[in-house]
Amino acid sequence: MIPLSALTDLRRHDSNPGGGKTPDLGKLPVWDLSDLYSAPDAPEIARDFDWLQAECARFAADYEGKLAGLDAAGLLRCVQRYEEIDITAGRLMSYAGLRYYQLTTDPARTKFMADAQDKVTVATTPLVFFSLEINRIEDDALEARLAENPDLARYRPVFERMRAMRPHQLSDELERFLHDQSTIGAAAWNRLFDETMAGLTFDVAGEEEPLGLEATLNLLTDPARQRREAAARALAAVFTQNTRLFARIHNTLTKEKEIEDRWRKMPSPQHGRHLANHVEPEVVQALRDAVVTAYPRLSHRYYALKARWMGLDKLEVWDRNAPLPIEPTRTIRWDEARDTVLKAYEGFAPRLAELAEPFFHKGWIDAGVTLGKAPGAFAHPTISTVHPYVMLNYLGKPRDVMTLAHELGHGVHQRLAAGQGELLSATPLTLAETASVFGEMLTFRRLLAHAASAEERKTLLAGKVEDMINTVVRQIAFYDFECKLHAARRQGELTPDDINALWMSVQAESLGPVFNFMEGYESFWSYIPHFVHSPFYVYAYAFGDGLVNALYAVYEESPEGFEDKYFEMLAAGGSKHHKELLAPFGLDASDPAFWNKGLAMIEGFIDELEAMEG
Repeated sequence: MIPLSALTDLRRHDSNPGGGKTPDLGKLPVWDLSDLYSAPDAPEIARDFDWLQAECARFAADYEGKLAGLDAAGLLRCVQRYEEIDITAGRLMSYAGLRYYQLTTDPARTKFMADAQDKVTVATTPLVFFSLEINRIEDDALEARLAENPDLARYRPVFERMRAMRPHQLSDELERFLHDQSTIGAAAWNRLFDETMAGLTFDVAGEEEPLGLEATLNLLTDPARQRREAAARALAAVFTQNTRLFARIHNTLTKEKEIEDRWRKMPSPQHGRHLANHVEPEVVQALRDAVVTAYPRLSHRYYALKARWMGLDKLEVWDRNAPLPIEPTRTIRWDEARDTVLKAYEGFAPRLAELAEPFFHKGWIDAGVTLGKAPGAFAHPTISTVHPYVMLNYLGKPRDVMTLAHELGHGVHQRLAAGQGELLSATPLTLAETASVFGEMLTFRRLLAHAASAEERKTLLAGKVEDMINTVVRQIAFYDFECKLHAARRQGELTPDDINALWMSVQAESLGPVFNFMEGYESFWSYIPHFVHSPFYVYAYAFGDGLVNALYAVYEESPEGFEDKYFEMLAAGGSKHHKELLAPFGLDASDPAFWNKGLAMIEGFIDELEAMEG
């Protein structure tokens, strides 16, 4: 079933736009959710809830205790019925979740989503036996059935993913219990975090009225250093005031995870994420080690350059995402952003632009900044029989254009992968960032090619390097923080000061010696949603960026035939392992040289920026 966390594929930047005084951006699109349901009181919603409850009960009655005895045709029909259930549950939860994220402060929407989650959880509890019994089928018996029926064999990746959990499977009764209580466990703490964040206001010196989180974060990219400092200090003050609550949320969630991991005999807190991502722990470790080793060549070197550009001996934390002194202040209207991205996509392949174009005129994008709307940006695939929806908080900055390119990449990927069907369309997080980061790269390369001056080229290069540092360096630092957090929690309750210290240990290492860290910055871990919603999610961003950098290098070296292989990779969805998907490009993520190839692209951009200084 689609969990609520699947709706929170939040954009990686911690300085996303949002809130505040909105400039004239033109007419911004709003979601039309009628392709899911026409209204929250539509009769189809009650009909689907009734069908879901009845069909789950019928499914259990027909198959519980009998999977091992099914022949190939019978097992195929069982899987197909399970997939139909997944589609209906996914439609209901997608509609409830998307409405909620449009206005998280609306009690009616909050109740609708919570009730939907409860109903779906209760209805699907009888299905818990399915994966448990699949995992008890002997390997030889399952292989014989897959060999007998090609239609069933198509679902091999589904079985393989289920069976990867065999060593960590609990009793049927315990698995049902965990499923049943899930809505009052992590999901409830996730909601508390989301609603608390949505309700926070920040008194920023010099602003006429209190601002929301996104509006305040947005000021960290303001050209005026005084405004950036005021925003940073306001953030620090409010985060510090609420740090006990956020520490309680993190203590509870990490302890809950430790308990479940212990019962499941998981070898590490990260192992469950690696299994879900279908990636080997040693591959993730190779990525992490390559990035940490490269800190001095990447972030340390770039930020030292930036300090010189700004005429400073030391950077403060509010300077990290500051625009360059030569960067023009300009608002990019929505039509221009749309045309920029579509032309960049079309320059690679007309088909890519054709797949992206319906998002703009069919109500598949919600772009505006509105009070109570969820922060950040995401692309949610909904279900394979409908289409994805993209959420933005668009304020007309160059980075917002890149966010549009990023999320449209997700949307295109999800549209192509939908052909695999519900159970095979979902792409592991490690590969889910491929099309999004590639879309950004296409847009960046187009803008760079059309740069009208050396100053514009420098601004574009610097912006891209900062985005890559946010994607690679910063996310691996986040990953290290999570690793330290979960390891420390296993030794006992963590105070806010304990968590603050863990945060600062990775910040100083990753950002480098050019930074000063103001009092209060130690509490900035508290607003990162990924730590709450999806533990260890963050390394997928670095994985995706490194993968795309390597892919793009292959594209530049030998573009002939690349387009077809690229679309085949996206259309595969979750039906293939990363080794299979990358093999046609001559790439292998288990090779340490693979990650250095990607990091070399960032290093090359910094080389060019340094050369401009000479």
